Amino acid sequence: MSVEILLILVVALLIDRFVGDPDWLWSRLTHPVVLFGKAIGFFDETFNRGRAGNGMLKMWGAATILILLVASIAAGVVLHRLFDVLGAVGFVFEAMVIAVFLGQKSLGDHVARVAEGLRRDGLAGGREAVSMIVGRDPKTLDEPAVCRAAIESLAENFSDGVVAPAFWYAVGGLPGLFAYKMLNTADSMIGHKSPKYLHFGWASARLDDLANLPAARLSILLVAAGAYLKRGAEAAKAAIDVALRDHGLHRSPNSGWPEAAMAGALDIQLAGPRTYGGVVVDEPMIHDAGRPVATADDVDDAISVFYAACLAMALAFAVLALPFLLF
Repeated sequence: MSVEILLILVVALLIDRFVGDPDWLWSRLTHPVVLFGKAIGFFDETFNRGRAGNGMLKMWGAATILILLVASIAAGVVLHRLFDVLGAVGFVFEAMVIAVFLGQKSLGDHVARVAEGLRRDGLAGGREAVSMIVGRDPKTLDEPAVCRAAIESLAENFSDGVVAPAFWYAVGGLPGLFAYKMLNTADSMIGHKSPKYLHFGWASARLDDLANLPAARLSILLVAAGAYLKRGAEAAKAAIDVALRDHGLHRSPNSGWPEAAMAGALDIQLAGPRTYGGVVVDEPMIHDAGRPVATADDVDDAISVFYAACLAMALAFAVLALPFLLF
């Protein structure tokens, strides 16, 4: 971790916070994550064939993610060397590239549309907006469930869409960032436990769990910092306490940490039973002692804590860079 990487990351976080992913740009250019998805799709279509045995599918899936990770690391090395040659201009270009792989503004905007939809068009508007960001069946959700789903998505994606990319860039530069985003994209495409991907996507899912482990734990400190800035010391303490106590109630080894932290920060219940593709997932409530009914105002409060947590992260990286600049 060098001072240059830390400073580039701070600039990238600021760019992403205020610019985000403008539609006018990505309507003309192909987003890098789309390219990652096409590469994953090619290997999926080529090697994930039903006639292969389970062991062979696992082997092909492991080989697939290994090849894709090596390719993404190589692309990161080449691009970083190019930016390094360009000096100050390269510094700005690298920050812009990193900003593309972060999700502060786009995530906040998508979640805010849920509260806006509820207020403007009632339950139907909230269901339509939340269906854009969660996989559960929106028709099964009442208004509090719509709000919980939006808040849970915000907390989970804060960890793997903001904290994790920033962490892996800080640790490994552009190669680390590209490898993480390739792995995370692979997990979302082939890492789920459907009959088609149970074996082929096994390696991608397990590696993604491992890659997200540090960010999930760091996210509770950042949510607590955001809660402190927006809601006071008691909310910050609750965020940490609930995360430490209830993170294991979630089926994911990582998602429970930021979701439990957000539940504590807002003093509301999250998770619980929900429906995916007609199948009910019966899980206990996180922070069962919290308020049982979430509202659009809670969604607004969660976004406020989220942005404050993003600010806390940017300040933390700036503080880490300060000694390098002074001495």
